[in-house]
Formats: sequence, structure tokens, C-alpha cells
Amino acid sequence: MIRTMEEETLDEILHGALRIFQKKKGYRFSIDSILLAHFVSLKKRTRLMDIGCGSGIILLILTKRFPTTQCVGLEIQERLAVMARKNVQLNQLENRIDIVWGDARNVRTIFQERTFDAVVFNPPYRKLHSGRINPLEERAIARHEIQGSLKDFLNAAKYLLKPAGTVFTIYPAKRLVELVYLFRLHGIEPKKMKLIFSDVSSGAEFVLVEGRKGSKEELKVEPPMFIYDRPGKYSEKMSGVFSDLSGFPIDDAG
Repeated sequence: MIRTMEEETLDEILHGALRIFQKKKGYRFSIDSILLAHFVSLKKRTRLMDIGCGSGIILLILTKRFPTTQCVGLEIQERLAVMARKNVQLNQLENRIDIVWGDARNVRTIFQERTFDAVVFNPPYRKLHSGRINPLEERAIARHEIQGSLKDFLNAAKYLLKPAGTVFTIYPAKRLVELVYLFRLHGIEPKKMKLIFSDVSSGAEFVLVEGRKGSKEELKVEPPMFIYDRPGKYSEKMSGVFSDLSGFPIDDAG
């Protein structure tokens, strides 16, 4: 980790395959973004949208995993949109990723309908009146439903997706019932699901879900994933998620 003149850090991930600037005290990506990026599967030449892309971490990983994918990131916070563009340039991915500063709730004024094959998002998932709101604005907006919620992101996804397009997201396991209900309310059928546990003795922390627009009912529940084998030691599967790109499938999803 390197500190920059602007109180940013320059971090390497995937054993140096990617580098990313982050604010030292503002929004920083967390393990849920890494898990989501690893969960996504895409066909060749997919056009993908990341709603609420933050610093661009998910987009950066997906362009490395799937070399023929074209990506767009939509970010409501101007400072984060600027940083995401900076990270795209840093990794020389300007021909693969576009960053747009805008509000998912106004997506109809920004993009044409049914123009994306897949949508990914790691939405704010803390309700406004549940727990202390972070005093740092960037983190507060990213974590709490201040300027967007799962319902808002699904509204945008439904508008953006082509027929049979796919949605990928991560959400707290304790809100799984709400997630499934809202997916179906927006015409997106859950097709694949994976529960994430901290360790073998804990309850589920997160759920990863893939949905398909206009699909029929049929859900595949994948084996669970445990982040830690013991305190402070990542499990073998989690270590694989952090590994280099040789551990990732490349455009093998059809």
C-alpha cells in the first residue's frame, strides 16, 4: 500500500494484476465487492452495467476475467466517479470501461432501454434508521439507503436489461426474503444463489444471487462458502478468490 500526495492509497490486488486508488478516509471497497466480482459469470462480448460502481473495483476485475466484455459504471457520487475514471486510466482500460456520473433513479434520462446484457450491483443495504450512519459522506451513501436502495437498483436493472438479461448482486443474508420478493416484483427470477459465512460456527453473513429477466422459476443453490478456516486465516476457497488471474475462468460461461 502506497500513500499518495492526495491522502489516497494505491493498492495492488490479484497479485499485482490490477492497481487501484482509494481514499484513505473515504469510501474503500470491501470483501463483498471481491466476492461479487468472483461470483459473476458472463458470456462472450457481453455489455455490462455496474450500478453504483464506486471506485470501479468490480468493473476492473470483470474486464480482466472476461476480456471481450464492454462495461459501463454508473456512480452517483461525483468524487467517486472521478476516482473510478482515474482507476480505469491507471489500468489502461479506457477502451473497455466507461464511467458515468449519474443517479440510478434517473436512469431513463441517461441510457436507452434494453441496451445491456448484464447488470451487477453491490447496493447500499443498511436502512436509514438502522444503526449509526457513518459521519463520512462517501461511506454513508455507499452503505445506507440514503440515495438509492435495492428497489431503486432493480428498477434501473429492469429498464436497462435486454430480454433474458442477467443480474448479479450481493446482499445481507438476513434480508434474503426481501431480496427474492423484490427480484420477482421486477420480473427478475432468482436462478442461482450462494450463502457466505464468516466461518463454520457463524450464521450466514451475505447471499450472492444471480437472476434472469423474464425467466421461469428454477433456483440452483450452490454449496456455501466460508471466509475463514480459523480466526485470521482465510479458507482455501477464499484464498483462491484473492489469487491471481490463473484461478479465474476466462470467457467460459458460454
